Amino acid sequence: MPALTTYKARHNINPVHHSERRITPMTTQDQSQDIARIFALQQANQWNVKASSAADRKAKLAKLKAAVEAHADDIVAAVREDTRKPVGEIRVTEVMNITANIQRNIDNLDAWMTPTEVTPSLNPADRAQIVYEARGVCLILGPWNFPLGLTLGPVAAAVAAGNCCMVKLTDLCPATARIAGVILREVFDENEVALFEGDVSVATALLELPFNHIFFTGSTRVGRIVAAAAAKHLASVTLELGGKSPVIIDDGADIDAIGAALAGAKQFNGGQACICPDYVFVKPEQKDRLVEVFGAKVKENLYAEGSINKEGIAQIVNAGNFSRVKTLFDDAVAKGATVAVGGELEEGDLTIHPTLLTDVTPDMAILQEEIFAPLLPVMTYDKLDDAIDYIAARDKPLALYIFSKDQDNVDRVLNRTSSGGVTVNGVFSHYLENHLPFGGVNQSGTGSYHGYFGFKAFSHERAVYLHQ
Repeated sequence: MPALTTYKARHNINPVHHSERRITPMTTQDQSQDIARIFALQQANQWNVKASSAADRKAKLAKLKAAVEAHADDIVAAVREDTRKPVGEIRVTEVMNITANIQRNIDNLDAWMTPTEVTPSLNPADRAQIVYEARGVCLILGPWNFPLGLTLGPVAAAVAAGNCCMVKLTDLCPATARIAGVILREVFDENEVALFEGDVSVATALLELPFNHIFFTGSTRVGRIVAAAAAKHLASVTLELGGKSPVIIDDGADIDAIGAALAGAKQFNGGQACICPDYVFVKPEQKDRLVEVFGAKVKENLYAEGSINKEGIAQIVNAGNFSRVKTLFDDAVAKGATVAVGGELEEGDLTIHPTLLTDVTPDMAILQEEIFAPLLPVMTYDKLDDAIDYIAARDKPLALYIFSKDQDNVDRVLNRTSSGGVTVNGVFSHYLENHLPFGGVNQSGTGSYHGYFGFKAFSHERAVYLHQ
Protein backbone atom coordinates (compact mmCIF):
# COMPACT_ATOMS: atom_id res chain seq x y z
CA MET A 1 0.00 0.00 0.00
CA PRO A 2 1.45 3.43 -0.84
CA ALA A 3 2.46 5.53 2.09
CA LEU A 4 0.11 8.30 1.09
CA THR A 5 -2.44 8.76 -1.66
CA THR A 6 -2.07 11.54 -4.14
CA TYR A 7 -4.31 13.46 -6.47
CA LYS A 8 -4.54 14.45 -10.10
CA ALA A 9 -3.04 17.83 -10.78
CA ARG A 10 -1.07 17.56 -7.53
CA HIS A 11 0.40 21.03 -7.80
CA ASN A 12 -2.76 22.69 -9.07
CA ILE A 13 -4.15 25.01 -6.40
CA ASN A 14 -7.72 24.38 -7.59
CA PRO A 15 -9.49 21.78 -5.44
CA VAL A 16 -9.96 18.32 -6.88
CA HIS A 17 -12.88 16.12 -5.90
CA HIS A 18 -11.67 12.99 -4.08
CA SER A 19 -13.48 10.70 -6.49
CA GLU A 20 -11.02 11.77 -9.21
CA ARG A 21 -8.00 10.79 -7.16
CA ARG A 22 -5.54 8.19 -8.38
CA ILE A 23 -3.25 6.10 -6.19
CA THR A 24 0.49 6.38 -6.77
CA PRO A 25 3.53 5.76 -4.57
CA MET A 26 4.91 8.93 -3.04
CA THR A 27 8.26 9.99 -1.67
CA THR A 28 8.56 11.66 1.71
CA GLN A 29 8.97 14.98 -0.08
CA ASP A 30 5.85 14.28 -2.14
CA GLN A 31 3.95 13.53 1.05
CA SER A 32 4.92 16.79 2.68
CA GLN A 33 4.13 18.77 -0.45
CA ASP A 34 0.72 17.18 -0.87
CA ILE A 35 -0.13 17.70 2.80
CA ALA A 36 0.91 21.35 2.55
CA ARG A 37 -1.08 21.80 -0.67
CA ILE A 38 -4.30 20.46 0.82
CA PHE A 39 -3.77 22.41 4.03
CA ALA A 40 -3.48 25.60 1.93
CA LEU A 41 -6.71 24.71 0.14
CA GLN A 42 -8.53 24.21 3.42
CA GLN A 43 -7.15 27.43 4.90
CA ALA A 44 -8.49 29.33 1.89
CA ASN A 45 -11.85 27.55 2.01
CA GLN A 46 -12.44 27.66 5.77
CA TRP A 47 -14.34 30.96 5.64
CA ASN A 48 -16.81 29.60 3.09
CA VAL A 49 -17.37 26.52 5.24
CA LYS A 50 -17.69 28.58 8.41
CA ALA A 51 -20.39 30.72 6.76
CA SER A 52 -22.43 27.67 5.73
CA SER A 53 -25.97 27.39 7.04
CA ALA A 54 -27.40 24.64 9.22
CA ALA A 55 -29.20 23.31 6.15
CA ASP A 56 -25.91 23.12 4.22
CA ARG A 57 -24.18 21.25 7.01
CA LYS A 58 -27.07 18.87 7.57
CA ALA A 59 -27.06 18.01 3.87
CA LYS A 60 -23.37 17.07 4.09
CA LEU A 61 -23.98 15.02 7.20
CA ALA A 62 -26.89 13.21 5.55
CA LYS A 63 -24.64 12.37 2.62
CA LEU A 64 -21.97 11.08 5.01
CA LYS A 65 -24.51 8.92 6.82
CA ALA A 66 -25.76 7.48 3.53
CA ALA A 67 -22.20 6.65 2.46
CA VAL A 68 -21.51 4.81 5.73
CA GLU A 69 -24.74 2.84 5.35
CA ALA A 70 -23.96 2.01 1.72
CA HIS A 71 -20.52 0.70 2.67
CA ALA A 72 -21.57 -1.12 5.86
CA ASP A 73 -20.51 -4.54 4.56
CA ASP A 74 -17.22 -3.12 3.30
CA ILE A 75 -16.60 -1.61 6.74
CA VAL A 76 -17.24 -4.95 8.45
CA ALA A 77 -14.88 -6.74 6.06
CA ALA A 78 -12.14 -4.14 6.49
CA VAL A 79 -12.26 -4.05 10.28
CA ARG A 80 -12.37 -7.86 10.38
CA GLU A 81 -9.26 -7.95 8.19
CA ASP A 82 -7.44 -5.56 10.53
CA THR A 83 -8.60 -6.78 13.95
CA ARG A 84 -10.60 -10.08 13.85
CA LYS A 85 -13.37 -8.45 15.84
CA PRO A 86 -16.70 -10.26 16.13
CA VAL A 87 -19.02 -9.14 13.34
CA GLY A 88 -21.72 -8.08 15.78
CA GLU A 89 -19.31 -5.80 17.62
CA ILE A 90 -18.19 -4.20 14.36
CA ARG A 91 -21.73 -3.47 13.22
CA VAL A 92 -22.53 -1.82 16.55
CA THR A 93 -19.34 0.21 17.07
CA GLU A 94 -18.18 0.90 13.51
CA VAL A 95 -21.49 1.28 11.66
CA MET A 96 -24.55 1.81 13.89
CA ASN A 97 -22.71 4.04 16.36
CA ILE A 98 -21.46 6.25 13.51
CA THR A 99 -24.81 6.60 11.76
CA ALA A 100 -26.61 7.29 15.05
CA ASN A 101 -24.02 9.91 15.92
CA ILE A 102 -24.38 11.60 12.53
CA GLN A 103 -28.18 11.60 12.84
CA ARG A 104 -27.93 13.13 16.31
CA ASN A 105 -25.97 16.03 14.82
CA ILE A 106 -28.54 16.45 12.05
CA ASP A 107 -31.48 16.40 14.46
CA ASN A 108 -30.01 18.99 16.84
CA LEU A 109 -27.89 21.26 14.67
CA ASP A 110 -30.42 24.08 14.32
CA ALA A 111 -30.67 24.39 18.09
CA TRP A 112 -26.91 24.03 18.65
CA MET A 113 -26.08 26.77 16.13
CA THR A 114 -28.58 29.24 17.59
CA PRO A 115 -26.71 32.01 19.47
CA THR A 116 -27.26 32.10 23.22
CA GLU A 117 -28.81 35.41 24.27
CA VAL A 118 -27.36 37.06 27.36
CA THR A 119 -28.93 40.00 29.22
CA PRO A 120 -26.22 42.68 29.44
CA SER A 121 -25.28 43.85 32.91
CA LEU A 122 -23.91 47.14 31.55
CA ASN A 123 -27.11 48.22 29.84
CA PRO A 124 -30.12 45.90 29.75
CA ALA A 125 -31.38 47.76 26.69
CA ASP A 126 -28.42 46.46 24.67
CA ARG A 127 -28.00 42.91 23.42
CA ALA A 128 -25.30 40.32 24.03
CA GLN A 129 -24.81 36.88 22.51
CA ILE A 130 -22.60 33.85 22.63
CA VAL A 131 -22.08 32.77 19.02
CA TYR A 132 -20.73 29.31 18.24
CA GLU A 133 -18.27 29.70 15.40
CA ALA A 134 -16.08 27.13 13.66
CA ARG A 135 -12.52 26.78 14.90
CA GLY A 136 -11.19 26.66 11.32
CA VAL A 137 -8.94 23.92 9.93
CA CYS A 138 -8.80 20.89 12.23
CA LEU A 139 -6.67 17.76 12.41
CA ILE A 140 -8.34 14.50 13.50
CA LEU A 141 -6.07 11.59 14.45
CA GLY A 142 -7.89 8.29 14.99
CA PRO A 143 -6.98 5.19 17.07
CA TRP A 144 -6.74 1.50 16.22
CA ASN A 145 -9.10 -0.01 18.79
CA PHE A 146 -12.27 1.44 17.19
CA PRO A 147 -10.67 2.82 14.04
CA LEU A 148 -13.71 4.12 12.18
CA GLY A 149 -16.14 4.85 15.01
CA LEU A 150 -13.66 7.01 16.91
CA THR A 151 -12.62 8.85 13.75
CA LEU A 152 -15.83 9.50 11.84
CA GLY A 153 -17.60 10.51 15.06
CA PRO A 154 -15.27 13.49 15.49
CA VAL A 155 -15.45 14.18 11.74
CA ALA A 156 -19.25 14.49 12.01
CA ALA A 157 -18.88 16.90 14.94
CA ALA A 158 -16.31 18.97 13.04
CA VAL A 159 -18.55 19.19 9.98
CA ALA A 160 -21.57 20.09 12.12
CA ALA A 161 -19.58 22.94 13.66
CA GLY A 162 -18.56 24.26 10.22
CA ASN A 163 -14.89 23.27 10.08
CA CYS A 164 -12.54 21.95 7.45
CA CYS A 165 -10.55 18.93 8.59
CA MET A 166 -7.66 16.70 7.65
CA VAL A 167 -7.99 13.12 8.89
CA LYS A 168 -5.43 10.41 9.61
CA LEU A 169 -6.27 6.88 10.72
CA THR A 170 -3.69 4.66 12.39
CA ASP A 171 -1.43 2.62 10.12
CA LEU A 172 -2.26 -0.44 12.27
CA CYS A 173 -5.62 -0.64 10.44
CA PRO A 174 -4.76 -0.14 6.75
CA ALA A 175 -7.87 -1.85 5.36
CA THR A 176 -10.12 0.34 7.52
CA ALA A 177 -8.20 3.44 6.45
CA ARG A 178 -8.79 2.53 2.82
CA ILE A 179 -12.56 2.20 3.23
CA ALA A 180 -12.64 5.41 5.28
CA GLY A 181 -10.93 7.12 2.36
CA VAL A 182 -13.52 5.76 -0.06
CA ILE A 183 -16.36 7.05 2.11
CA LEU A 184 -14.94 10.52 2.66
CA ARG A 185 -13.98 10.96 -0.99
CA GLU A 186 -17.56 10.21 -2.00
CA VAL A 187 -18.89 12.95 0.26
CA PHE A 188 -16.36 15.78 0.44
CA ASP A 189 -13.98 17.74 -1.72
CA GLU A 190 -10.41 17.79 -0.49
CA ASN A 191 -10.65 21.50 0.32
CA GLU A 192 -13.12 20.61 3.10
CA VAL A 193 -12.33 17.09 4.35
CA ALA A 194 -9.29 15.06 3.28
CA LEU A 195 -8.08 11.70 4.54
CA PHE A 196 -4.44 10.61 4.55
CA GLU A 197 -3.15 7.07 4.71
CA GLY A 198 0.34 6.02 5.71
CA ASP A 199 2.70 5.47 8.61
CA VAL A 200 3.86 7.65 11.47
CA SER A 201 5.81 9.91 9.11
CA VAL A 202 2.51 11.16 7.69
CA ALA A 203 1.15 11.95 11.16
CA THR A 204 4.43 13.70 11.98
CA ALA A 205 4.19 15.84 8.84
CA LEU A 206 0.60 16.76 9.67
CA LEU A 207 1.54 17.77 13.22
CA GLU A 208 4.03 20.30 11.88
CA LEU A 209 1.21 22.41 10.42
CA PRO A 210 -0.52 25.30 12.24
CA PHE A 211 -3.95 23.75 12.68
CA ASN A 212 -6.58 25.66 14.62
CA HIS A 213 -7.64 22.56 16.56
CA ILE A 214 -6.31 19.02 16.95
CA PHE A 215 -8.52 16.11 18.03
CA PHE A 216 -6.55 13.02 19.06
CA THR A 217 -7.70 9.66 20.40
CA GLY A 218 -5.01 7.29 21.65
CA SER A 219 -2.45 6.67 24.36
CA THR A 220 -1.29 9.15 26.96
CA ARG A 221 2.28 8.77 25.67
CA VAL A 222 1.36 9.88 22.15
CA GLY A 223 -1.07 12.43 23.58
CA ARG A 224 1.90 14.26 25.09
CA ILE A 225 3.56 14.39 21.66
CA VAL A 226 0.38 15.78 20.09
CA ALA A 227 -0.01 18.37 22.86
CA ALA A 228 3.59 19.51 22.41
CA ALA A 229 3.09 19.88 18.64
CA ALA A 230 -0.13 21.83 19.17
CA ALA A 231 1.56 24.13 21.68
CA LYS A 232 4.03 25.30 19.03
CA HIS A 233 1.13 26.93 17.16
CA LEU A 234 -1.10 27.56 20.21
CA ALA A 235 -3.70 25.23 18.67
CA SER A 236 -6.53 24.12 20.92
CA VAL A 237 -6.74 20.38 21.54
CA THR A 238 -9.13 17.62 22.46
CA LEU A 239 -7.14 14.67 23.78
CA GLU A 240 -9.09 11.44 24.37
CA LEU A 241 -6.57 9.27 26.20
CA GLY A 242 -6.87 6.45 28.74
CA GLY A 243 -5.39 5.24 32.00
CA LYS A 244 -6.06 2.60 34.60
CA SER A 245 -9.81 2.67 35.23
CA PRO A 246 -10.58 1.24 38.68
CA VAL A 247 -13.59 -0.69 39.99
CA ILE A 248 -14.68 -0.49 43.62
CA ILE A 249 -17.06 -3.17 44.87
CA ASP A 250 -18.71 -2.17 48.13
CA ASP A 251 -20.23 -4.26 50.91
CA GLY A 252 -23.62 -5.64 49.96
CA ALA A 253 -23.18 -5.16 46.21
CA ASP A 254 -24.62 -7.80 43.90
CA ILE A 255 -21.53 -9.91 43.17
CA ASP A 256 -23.33 -12.15 40.67
CA ALA A 257 -24.36 -9.19 38.54
CA ILE A 258 -20.93 -7.56 38.91
CA GLY A 259 -19.02 -10.69 37.92
CA ALA A 260 -21.12 -11.05 34.77
CA ALA A 261 -20.70 -7.35 33.90
CA LEU A 262 -16.93 -7.47 34.32
CA ALA A 263 -16.63 -10.64 32.23
CA GLY A 264 -18.58 -8.99 29.41
CA ALA A 265 -16.56 -5.80 29.68
CA LYS A 266 -13.22 -7.60 29.40
CA GLN A 267 -14.48 -9.71 26.50
CA PHE A 268 -15.65 -6.62 24.56
CA ASN A 269 -13.08 -5.87 21.85
CA GLY A 270 -10.68 -8.17 23.66
CA GLY A 271 -10.41 -5.70 26.52
CA GLN A 272 -8.98 -3.10 24.14
CA ALA A 273 -11.17 -0.15 25.12
CA CYS A 274 -9.98 3.00 26.84
CA ILE A 275 -12.80 2.81 29.40
CA CYS A 276 -12.39 -0.91 30.12
CA PRO A 277 -12.11 -1.80 33.84
CA ASP A 278 -8.38 -2.12 34.53
CA TYR A 279 -8.31 -3.34 38.12
CA VAL A 280 -10.79 -4.22 40.87
CA PHE A 281 -11.05 -3.58 44.61
CA VAL A 282 -13.23 -6.12 46.43
CA LYS A 283 -13.74 -7.12 50.07
CA PRO A 284 -11.90 -10.36 51.06
CA GLU A 285 -15.15 -12.18 51.79
CA GLN A 286 -16.49 -11.32 48.30
CA LYS A 287 -13.43 -12.35 46.30
CA ASP A 288 -14.10 -16.07 45.88
CA ARG A 289 -17.65 -15.49 44.65
CA LEU A 290 -16.43 -12.85 42.20
CA VAL A 291 -13.90 -15.32 40.80
CA GLU A 292 -16.55 -18.03 40.52
CA VAL A 293 -19.09 -15.84 38.70
CA PHE A 294 -16.51 -14.24 36.40
CA GLY A 295 -15.22 -17.68 35.38
CA ALA A 296 -18.70 -19.08 34.83
CA LYS A 297 -19.75 -16.13 32.69
CA VAL A 298 -16.60 -16.32 30.55
CA LYS A 299 -17.26 -20.03 30.03
CA GLU A 300 -20.87 -19.34 29.07
CA ASN A 301 -19.88 -16.56 26.65
CA LEU A 302 -16.92 -18.18 24.91
CA TYR A 303 -16.50 -21.88 25.76
CA ALA A 304 -19.89 -23.41 24.99
CA GLU A 305 -18.26 -26.31 23.12
CA GLY A 306 -15.29 -26.77 25.44
CA SER A 307 -12.68 -24.69 23.62
CA ILE A 308 -12.64 -20.94 23.13
CA ASN A 309 -14.75 -19.52 20.30
CA LYS A 310 -12.24 -17.16 18.72
CA GLU A 311 -14.94 -15.58 16.60
CA GLY A 312 -16.38 -14.23 19.85
CA ILE A 313 -13.38 -12.20 20.99
CA ALA A 314 -11.06 -9.82 19.16
CA GLN A 315 -7.41 -10.66 18.89
CA ILE A 316 -4.73 -8.39 20.32
CA VAL A 317 -4.05 -5.84 17.60
CA ASN A 318 -0.46 -6.88 16.77
CA ALA A 319 2.54 -8.89 17.96
CA GLY A 320 4.10 -5.92 19.71
CA ASN A 321 1.05 -5.35 21.91
CA PHE A 322 0.72 -9.08 22.56
CA SER A 323 4.31 -9.17 23.77
CA ARG A 324 3.70 -6.12 25.98
CA VAL A 325 0.65 -7.76 27.62
CA LYS A 326 2.43 -11.09 28.06
CA THR A 327 5.26 -9.27 29.83
CA LEU A 328 2.75 -7.74 32.25
CA PHE A 329 1.16 -11.16 32.84
CA ASP A 330 4.48 -12.97 33.34
CA ASP A 331 5.73 -10.29 35.74
CA ALA A 332 2.58 -10.56 37.86
CA VAL A 333 2.75 -14.35 38.06
CA ALA A 334 6.48 -14.28 38.85
CA LYS A 335 5.79 -11.88 41.74
CA GLY A 336 3.08 -14.06 43.26
CA ALA A 337 -0.20 -13.33 41.46
CA THR A 338 -2.66 -16.23 41.22
CA VAL A 339 -4.29 -17.09 37.91
CA ALA A 340 -7.85 -17.53 39.17
CA VAL A 341 -9.52 -17.67 35.72
CA GLY A 342 -8.04 -18.15 32.25
CA GLY A 343 -4.34 -17.53 31.81
CA GLU A 344 -3.94 -18.82 28.26
CA LEU A 345 -2.05 -16.52 25.88
CA GLU A 346 -1.83 -17.87 22.32
CA GLU A 347 0.90 -16.01 20.50
CA GLY A 348 0.25 -17.79 17.19
CA ASP A 349 -2.97 -15.90 16.51
CA LEU A 350 -2.64 -13.15 19.16
CA THR A 351 -5.50 -14.53 21.28
CA ILE A 352 -5.60 -13.86 25.01
CA HIS A 353 -8.28 -15.69 26.97
CA PRO A 354 -10.22 -13.60 29.51
CA THR A 355 -8.14 -13.84 32.67
CA LEU A 356 -8.69 -12.92 36.31
CA LEU A 357 -5.62 -12.47 38.53
CA THR A 358 -5.85 -12.40 42.32
CA ASP A 359 -3.19 -11.74 44.98
CA VAL A 360 -1.82 -8.87 42.95
CA THR A 361 0.27 -6.17 44.61
CA PRO A 362 1.10 -2.56 43.69
CA ASP A 363 4.72 -3.41 42.83
CA MET A 364 3.57 -5.50 39.85
CA ALA A 365 3.80 -3.82 36.45
CA ILE A 366 0.23 -4.88 35.67
CA LEU A 367 -0.95 -2.39 38.31
CA GLN A 368 1.28 0.37 36.98
CA GLU A 369 0.56 0.30 33.24
CA GLU A 370 -2.73 0.38 31.31
CA ILE A 371 -3.43 -3.23 30.30
CA PHE A 372 -5.55 -2.91 27.13
CA ALA A 373 -6.27 -6.65 27.03
CA PRO A 374 -8.70 -9.13 28.66
CA LEU A 375 -6.68 -9.39 31.86
CA LEU A 376 -8.21 -8.16 35.12
CA PRO A 377 -6.21 -7.88 38.37
CA VAL A 378 -8.14 -8.07 41.65
CA MET A 379 -7.05 -6.59 44.99
CA THR A 380 -8.81 -6.86 48.32
CA TYR A 381 -9.36 -3.99 50.75
CA ASP A 382 -10.62 -3.66 54.31
CA LYS A 383 -11.74 -0.02 54.53
CA LEU A 384 -13.28 2.04 51.75
CA ASP A 385 -10.76 4.80 52.44
CA ASP A 386 -7.94 2.38 51.60
CA ALA A 387 -9.28 1.94 48.06
CA ILE A 388 -10.02 5.66 47.74
CA ASP A 389 -6.53 6.65 48.85
CA TYR A 390 -4.93 4.20 46.41
CA ILE A 391 -6.88 5.67 43.48
CA ALA A 392 -6.40 9.30 44.55
CA ALA A 393 -2.61 8.87 44.80
CA ARG A 394 -2.33 7.89 41.13
CA ASP A 395 -2.97 9.44 37.70
CA LYS A 396 -6.59 10.42 37.13
CA PRO A 397 -8.28 7.67 35.06
CA LEU A 398 -10.65 8.04 32.14
CA ALA A 399 -13.36 5.99 33.88
CA LEU A 400 -14.21 4.93 37.40
CA TYR A 401 -16.75 2.26 38.35
CA ILE A 402 -18.49 2.01 41.73
CA PHE A 403 -20.77 -0.86 42.72
CA SER A 404 -22.61 0.06 45.92
CA LYS A 405 -26.06 0.24 47.47
CA ASP A 406 -24.89 2.89 49.94
CA GLN A 407 -25.29 6.42 48.57
CA ASP A 408 -23.05 7.84 51.29
CA ASN A 409 -20.23 5.56 50.13
CA VAL A 410 -20.85 6.49 46.50
CA ASP A 411 -20.67 10.17 47.42
CA ARG A 412 -17.49 9.59 49.40
CA VAL A 413 -15.79 8.00 46.39
CA LEU A 414 -16.99 10.78 44.08
CA ASN A 415 -15.84 13.52 46.44
CA ARG A 416 -12.39 12.09 47.11
CA THR A 417 -11.37 10.92 43.62
CA SER A 418 -11.27 12.39 40.12
CA SER A 419 -11.84 10.74 36.76
CA GLY A 420 -13.08 11.57 33.29
CA GLY A 421 -16.43 9.91 33.96
CA VAL A 422 -18.15 7.56 36.40
CA THR A 423 -20.69 4.77 36.12
CA VAL A 424 -22.36 3.59 39.33
CA ASN A 425 -23.61 -0.02 39.46
CA GLY A 426 -22.75 -0.73 35.84
CA VAL A 427 -20.03 -0.41 33.17
CA PHE A 428 -19.61 1.86 30.14
CA SER A 429 -22.92 3.71 30.68
CA HIS A 430 -21.40 7.17 31.08
CA TYR A 431 -19.81 6.68 27.65
CA LEU A 432 -22.97 5.38 26.01
CA GLU A 433 -25.16 8.25 27.24
CA ASN A 434 -24.73 10.91 24.55
CA HIS A 435 -26.36 13.61 26.67
CA LEU A 436 -23.24 13.45 28.86
CA PRO A 437 -19.81 14.82 27.93
CA PHE A 438 -17.20 12.12 27.37
CA GLY A 439 -13.55 12.89 28.02
CA GLY A 440 -10.67 12.61 30.42
CA VAL A 441 -8.98 14.83 32.97
CA ASN A 442 -5.26 15.62 33.16
CA GLN A 443 -3.39 12.38 32.35
CA SER A 444 -6.51 10.76 30.86
CA GLY A 445 -7.29 13.60 28.48
CA THR A 446 -8.25 17.18 27.79
CA GLY A 447 -11.69 18.33 26.67
CA SER A 448 -14.76 16.25 25.92
CA TYR A 449 -17.19 15.39 23.13
CA HIS A 450 -20.30 13.36 22.19
CA GLY A 451 -23.51 14.99 20.99
CA TYR A 452 -23.72 18.68 21.87
CA PHE A 453 -20.32 18.46 23.57
CA GLY A 454 -18.76 17.32 20.28
CA PHE A 455 -20.24 20.36 18.53
CA LYS A 456 -18.79 22.54 21.31
CA ALA A 457 -15.38 20.86 21.08
CA PHE A 458 -15.07 21.99 17.47
CA SER A 459 -16.57 25.44 18.13
CA HIS A 460 -15.28 28.69 19.60
CA GLU A 461 -17.72 30.45 21.92
CA ARG A 462 -17.48 33.98 20.55
CA ALA A 463 -18.73 36.89 22.67
CA VAL A 464 -20.73 39.46 20.71
CA TYR A 465 -22.00 42.70 22.31
CA LEU A 466 -24.51 44.80 20.33
CA HIS A 467 -25.14 48.41 21.34
CA GLN A 468 -28.70 49.48 20.57
